[in-house]
Amino acid sequence: MAAAQAAAGSSAGPGSSAAVAVWEWQDELGRWRPYPGSVCGYIEQQFQAAQQRGRRSGTGPGSSIPLGQADPALAPYVIDIPSMTQFRQDTGTMRAVQRQLFPGDSAAGQGIVWEWQNDEGGWCPYQMSVTVLLEQAHAASRPRVDLAPLGYSYEVDLAAQVQTNTATRFRRGVRRRRDTPYPPCAPPCSCQQCAAAAAGPLTARHRHGLAGLPSAASAAAFLPYSKPSAPGARPTPRLAAHSSWAPPQPAGPSAALAVSNGVSVPNLPVKMPKPSKVTQALAENPTEPEAVVRRYLEEVKGSPPDEDCIICMEKLSCPSGYGDAPEAGSIKPELVGRLRSCQHPFHLLCLLAMYSNGNKDGSLQCPSCKTIYGEKTGTQPKGRMEVSTFPQSLPGHGDCGTIQIVYHISRGIQGPEHPNPGLPYTARGFPRYCYLPDNEKGRKVLELLRVAWKRRLIFTVGTSSTTGESNTVVWNEIHHKTEMDTNLSGHGYPDPNYLDNVLAELAAQGVTEDCLRH
Repeated sequence: MAAAQAAAGSSAGPGSSAAVAVWEWQDELGRWRPYPGSVCGYIEQQFQAAQQRGRRSGTGPGSSIPLGQADPALAPYVIDIPSMTQFRQDTGTMRAVQRQLFPGDSAAGQGIVWEWQNDEGGWCPYQMSVTVLLEQAHAASRPRVDLAPLGYSYEVDLAAQVQTNTATRFRRGVRRRRDTPYPPCAPPCSCQQCAAAAAGPLTARHRHGLAGLPSAASAAAFLPYSKPSAPGARPTPRLAAHSSWAPPQPAGPSAALAVSNGVSVPNLPVKMPKPSKVTQALAENPTEPEAVVRRYLEEVKGSPPDEDCIICMEKLSCPSGYGDAPEAGSIKPELVGRLRSCQHPFHLLCLLAMYSNGNKDGSLQCPSCKTIYGEKTGTQPKGRMEVSTFPQSLPGHGDCGTIQIVYHISRGIQGPEHPNPGLPYTARGFPRYCYLPDNEKGRKVLELLRVAWKRRLIFTVGTSSTTGESNTVVWNEIHHKTEMDTNLSGHGYPDPNYLDNVLAELAAQGVTEDCLRH
């Protein structure tokens, strides 16, 4: 597989030494999903700037890249360069990120994208190593490409533009299109791979590795789903999806950005009271950003801990990277506090900015350990949840019947908590049918889903990860099984880890068994 992927990145053309950089994020099925060329261009620019700063300071690249500047729909997302992790600030969800180099005359350098059609009719890009292989076959007029050498049980018929699962013979549409070319890996990138690429022909794609740094892939907090890792599987609507290619579901209004201490940071448009009226305002408005931050943090007296703030990636002994944000109010950039329960330290201004960029519901979630302070609520539109049972068993749960959940949500107008207040939103695919085993654990999950529904956490308004449609109702990171008889897509049964996984996802939203005791 590695040799095949290396071959996919090779080229004999004269321009092969001009490498281009492709940034990808890893979805929960283990597939690498490329950001589009325009977003990659911004990420690469910021990455190179971080490399320069690291060489000047002698500490290596230590910065974060807020993606909202490349695409306003990505305002909640930040890439942490040292750990190569994409972090969603309002939910704490993390995804591994990788940087790969390809020849400039490859599909990546030409802005060519190969995509497969999902179950909802939208188009999803293949990971770049697959796209490069398909484009090479297209250029050579080869009619078919077997993706088995890359680890996928699929064959692509380029002439008919069809992808076929070699095991099930299930077929999907395939298409080729042009997009923004991916950015060049311009000097002064100092990684060994880039130096080798500059010294001679680039014969293989490679991942940018930062030696000695922790692996972002180790961030998973629960068991993996029993899902096939294949480009033809139906993608799970999860984090990060703001288009057919990337993560996303935007949360909160689009944010303009400012530059502080050399790092672009969200300039969140939250109106704060004048300093002379702060005390009165905090008492009268308990969900005001400053009131929430001061409620859950205790200020550190004396010297702050000798460690980084994981939000702005600056030392806690240095001022917050969000010092220029207009919602700062009476909080000074150098103030550091610890969350009262978990005791993780942050700049007060950094937590203030994170809160202001979310739902502003009076709750905070620790970006480090995900502890929730207060009662977290979401932005789910109005609707209804219906529950029924029937005797038929689900695969893997032959000793019990089935619980059926039906969600009803209609189209409407976005409220102030949504990405584009005042604009319409659509509600595709409703009613949505979901299934649980009718056993003790399944009934527990059902009761917790009822709590999550009341707290508006099941759905949100954002951009579909499968169709790319914006301003539409999408899932909000609590997985549901929408199929009964097969798990080829990852959305059905059997899946022995599903109930434990969904309990972990509910807990990450602050919905636990303790909620059932009140």
